[in-house]
Amino acid sequence: MTPQPNPQVGAAVKAADRAHVFHSWSAQELIDPPAIAGAEGAYFWDYDGNRYLDFTSGLVYTNIGYQHPKVVAAIQEQAATMTTFAPAFAVEARSEAARLIAERTPGDLDKIFFTNAGADAVEHATRMARLHTGRPKVLSAYRSYHGGTHQAINLTGDPRRWASDTGTAGVVRFWAPFLYRSRFYAETEQQECERALQHLEDTIVFEGPQTVAAIILETVPGTAGIMIPPPGYLAGVRELCDKYGIVFILDEVMAGFGRTGEWFAADLFDVTPDLLTFAKGVNSGYVPLGGVAISGKIAETFAKRPYPGGLTYSGHPLACAAAVATINVMAEEGVVEHAAKLGAQVVEPGLRALAERHPSVGEVRGVGMFWALELVKNRETREPLVPYNATGDANAPMAAFGAAAKKHGLWPFINMNRTHVVPACTITETEAKEGLAALDAALSAADEHTV
Repeated sequence: MTPQPNPQVGAAVKAADRAHVFHSWSAQELIDPPAIAGAEGAYFWDYDGNRYLDFTSGLVYTNIGYQHPKVVAAIQEQAATMTTFAPAFAVEARSEAARLIAERTPGDLDKIFFTNAGADAVEHATRMARLHTGRPKVLSAYRSYHGGTHQAINLTGDPRRWASDTGTAGVVRFWAPFLYRSRFYAETEQQECERALQHLEDTIVFEGPQTVAAIILETVPGTAGIMIPPPGYLAGVRELCDKYGIVFILDEVMAGFGRTGEWFAADLFDVTPDLLTFAKGVNSGYVPLGGVAISGKIAETFAKRPYPGGLTYSGHPLACAAAVATINVMAEEGVVEHAAKLGAQVVEPGLRALAERHPSVGEVRGVGMFWALELVKNRETREPLVPYNATGDANAPMAAFGAAAKKHGLWPFINMNRTHVVPACTITETEAKEGLAALDAALSAADEHTV
């Protein structure tokens, strides 16, 4: 679709936003949100007629792109039939969504508790683990993001939790593997895996295994940097959980539903958790929806004992209808397979070629439609292009990179010293190459800050 400029409407939208909308994660007077006129497929555009290839897919959730006609039609049909109904009842859209999700989750994760988003899915997964085990502590990784609600933000490892750290009782952090910036002085993936597992077991032992309810990990960490765990690590965590009677929670809010070229990233590692959280890609973010997939042994805990938790909009019919349509579209159109193939044949070689040309690229890592470029000042020292959690002038190199990307029609995902390549899983080869060309041009701005 060719965007038609309408600056007058755009100005009105922006004025109302600035007058009344309170934006997340922002100093309200220091931001300048673009007014968006529309979106379709892998693109969106503003009221001035600027069109961008979206390498963020929203917040890494429009896995089937914007405005897929079959999902839009399903939402419209559900709205005409039943817009909403309380969660205590059996509703067709809810039942079918649960069935389709359970068919695709690994192992015996056959019970689905619906939430409104990923953060409350994490909240409920940790609550279930504590109630199931009768233990208070949950272990989480420093390089992680689990959501913005009270428990979820305190499980998060990144700096966004700092302002809310009064709620960290019962949360213990550890270092997960990341060979490029190893905390274990490892030189190989095998060393990183073995040492990270030993560190985790030491943490469990020194905390007291009988006090640890759960270990929560993003199967492939998303916002924290898309670090693919080394072979054997997740299987090793599974073994530690079994050894000490700990619930293993995998957070697939970002990595699930095709993002890694599998329905769930857990399938890449042949591992089954006890609880699995999801959201985002389950219905491409068209209507807010999240959930927890629950194993048989944890479901049994609440077979005759009430689970003390729920949400007014749990399994909302509109959201579930969108999920049903999205999952069916992904199956019918081979979206998961497409993400795997395009990632391996186009995105990965394209990004590695960029790394060869640009001294600012320290490392390329990822899988499927889930990639990150680690940007550095110096490849030898691996000094990040900007300091950890940089703001203001200290973040100028990444700001320059972002501005250059937008100038070339690419909307980038930027976090700290990284840019992530996370477009819609339905992006075409031509569109992917267009984005890589824009990224190539933008990286020249980052190169100017290397030494």
